[in-house]
Amino acid sequence: MKLRLIAGKYGGRSISAPDTAKTHPMGERVRGSMFNIIGDEIHGASVLDAFAGTGALGLEALSRGAQQVTFVERDRVAQKILQENIANLGVEGDTALVRTSVSNWLGTAAEIDKFDIIFVDPPYHDTQFSTVSRLLGLLKPGALMVLSHPGKGEVPIQENGIVVVDNRSYGNAYLAFFRRDA
Repeated sequence: MKLRLIAGKYGGRSISAPDTAKTHPMGERVRGSMFNIIGDEIHGASVLDAFAGTGALGLEALSRGAQQVTFVERDRVAQKILQENIANLGVEGDTALVRTSVSNWLGTAAEIDKFDIIFVDPPYHDTQFSTVSRLLGLLKPGALMVLSHPGKGEVPIQENGIVVVDNRSYGNAYLAFFRRDA
């Protein structure tokens, strides 16, 4: 299966995606809308793509001017495809691939950098809101986290200094936008 990067330096280029039910790459329409909402915040940003899968979100961010992207993915098939996508675009120097679960990474990494933008697209059958809420601690002041989830309404994630600034729905996909106070 192939996905298309939408805009920027690599706009129009294709990346690979596994033909399994384990990953559900965000649809092009939803991805395009999300990046239109984020706009110029992506330029020069340090980005975390948690539950990275194919890497489509992080690679789209690089295409649109992000400075660096860290991908975290536990599935070995997805890791292999993500590594190939990184190599095919020639962005090895602007990326880091962490080959473990987000929960393990958060629990074992001695020092994790903070990020300007965090994309969180956990498996729809296992949204892991407790792990997702821990990612909020990795936001720099004023930074943004976007959560893709299958449920309607408010997301049961709260942390002091974090506000939900937007909620969008696209069919059965929902995006929640969180911002850390500056």
